[in-house]
Amino acid sequence: MSPQRDLNASDVQVSAEFNRWLIPIAAVAIHICIGSVYAWSTFNRPIKAIFPRDPSWFSPPYTTFSTALVLLGLSAAFGGTWVERKGPRVAAVAAAILFGFGLVLGGIGLAVKQSWLLFLGMGVVGGMGCGLGYIAPVSTLVKWFPDRRGMSTGMAIMGFGGGAFLAGYLNVYFMDRLGVARTLMALGVAYFIIMMIGAAIIRRPPAGWKPAGWMPPARKHKMITDLNLTRNAAIQTVQFYLLWGILFINVTAGIGILAQASPMMQDMFRKTAVQAGLVVSLISVFNAAGRFFWASSSDYIGRRNTYVVFFVVQIILFLLFCSC
Repeated sequence: MSPQRDLNASDVQVSAEFNRWLIPIAAVAIHICIGSVYAWSTFNRPIKAIFPRDPSWFSPPYTTFSTALVLLGLSAAFGGTWVERKGPRVAAVAAAILFGFGLVLGGIGLAVKQSWLLFLGMGVVGGMGCGLGYIAPVSTLVKWFPDRRGMSTGMAIMGFGGGAFLAGYLNVYFMDRLGVARTLMALGVAYFIIMMIGAAIIRRPPAGWKPAGWMPPARKHKMITDLNLTRNAAIQTVQFYLLWGILFINVTAGIGILAQASPMMQDMFRKTAVQAGLVVSLISVFNAAGRFFWASSSDYIGRRNTYVVFFVVQIILFLLFCSC
C-alpha cells in the first residue's frame, strides 16, 4: 500500500466508541486561534507607531490585515480539494504550522523594525494558515453531523468569531506587559500548540458512516438540499455565483468595521486602548453567537429563508444606526 493511502486510511480509522462530539471541540480549538485575526485592529496603532515613516500606500497594519484576509479566501478556495485528498488532520497540522510561524515571523519583523517581514509573516504565511484552518474543520463537521448540518457548521465558525472575543482584550493586555513584538511571537507559539491539540483529535468518519439510529428523512425540506457537489461542478451553477456575491457583500461590510474597530472607538468615542479592546471583544461575542444562531436556524427554516431574514434585519439595523 502506498504512503498516500496509508495516510488517508489512518485518518478515517475510528473506533466504535469514538464520540463524535469531540470533533466540534477540535474544530473550535482551531477556529478560536485563527479567528483572532478579527481582533487585528487592536494592533493597528502600536504597529503604526513602530513604522511612522512607512508610506501611506503601504501602511503595515492595514496592508498586512488586508493581505491576510485575501489569502485566507484564496487558500480556502484553492486548498479545498487538497484538504479532501489529504484529510482534515494533515490540513489542520499545516494550518497550525503556517499560522503559528506566520505570527512568530511577524513578531520578528516588528522586533527588527522590518515591515516587509511583518507583511510576509502575518499577511502571507499567516493568511494561508487561516484559510486551511478554516475549511478543514467545517467540511469534517458536516460529515460527522449529517443530521444537523447547519448546527455543526455553526459550531465551527462560532469558534472563529469567539477567537476575536478572547484576542480583543488579551492582545492589549499582553502588549502592555510584553510589547507588541513579543506579544505577536508569544501568540504564535500559543496558537500553534492549541491548533496542534485540535489536529490530534480531528478525523474523518469511515465511508458510509451515519449517527446511530438516524435515517435520512423520507420527506425533504424544499429549502434544504442534501446534494454534495465538487468544486468544479459547483462553479458551473448560477447559484454558486449568487451565493458568492451575497457573501462577498455581507463580509465586506463586516470586515470594514472589524478592521477599524479599535481606532474608531478611540477616536470617535474617546476610549482608551483597553476599553477599545473590550468593545472589540463585545463585537466578537455577537459575531460568534450570530454564526451559531443563524446556522442552526437554517436547519429548520431553510438556507434561503435564513439569508432573507438576516439581511432584512441588517438593513433595518443599519438604517437605525445611521439615524442615531
